[in-house]
Amino acid sequence: MDKTQYTNLAKAWEFAEEHAREQEPDAIADAREAADKNGQLQGPAAQARLLNLLVRMAGASSVIAVGTGSLVETLQLVRSLDGTGQLTAVDSSAQGITLIRRAFAVLQDTTDTSLRAVNAPVSVFLPRLNANDYDFIMVAGDPENYASTFAQASRLLRAHGTIVFTDVLALGSEQGGVLDAADRSDKAVAMRELIATVEQDEGFTSTLTSDGTGLLIAVKR
Repeated sequence: MDKTQYTNLAKAWEFAEEHAREQEPDAIADAREAADKNGQLQGPAAQARLLNLLVRMAGASSVIAVGTGSLVETLQLVRSLDGTGQLTAVDSSAQGITLIRRAFAVLQDTTDTSLRAVNAPVSVFLPRLNANDYDFIMVAGDPENYASTFAQASRLLRAHGTIVFTDVLALGSEQGGVLDAADRSDKAVAMRELIATVEQDEGFTSTLTSDGTGLLIAVKR
């Protein structure tokens, strides 16, 4: 691949992101702005829209959103349920869960989707949930969210349930993330280990994509 092709790929990512931003509903755009102002920088809009689509494609009705201030992704998951089913948001940060609870308080009057926001470490909360009761899990945020959630995924997901890990390329790292083998930051190390663990797990079929800041999608066999 030559320099021109790399440049075109970067331009394509920018075009897709700008297009997704333009299509964000006002409520989500406002939530993004509020979160950014509170220091909870949000992920790419195109990535959040893809999560919405994946939930719809899976026909999911029971969704878990694990994140650290991942408000935009969580709100897109709520939209994907079209006023049905249930969504549980798990966030260990006080600031992140406050934003999500505020958003859910507004949504309660406009949707029949059952919404639950839980402020707790993933490793503590997920083991309490019923087995084989969920169709879709999204994971974002702090490095410790990823391995802890995948450890519970096989138990929590129904057959053919989906788990999606965002930011698996750790592009927020100042050292280059997963793309740079010399990057030994916590997130980059955790994401390399996660990719290897998920791909080697015979209970899941998975694929790594460059969408957003890197998505790892795995479907339970």
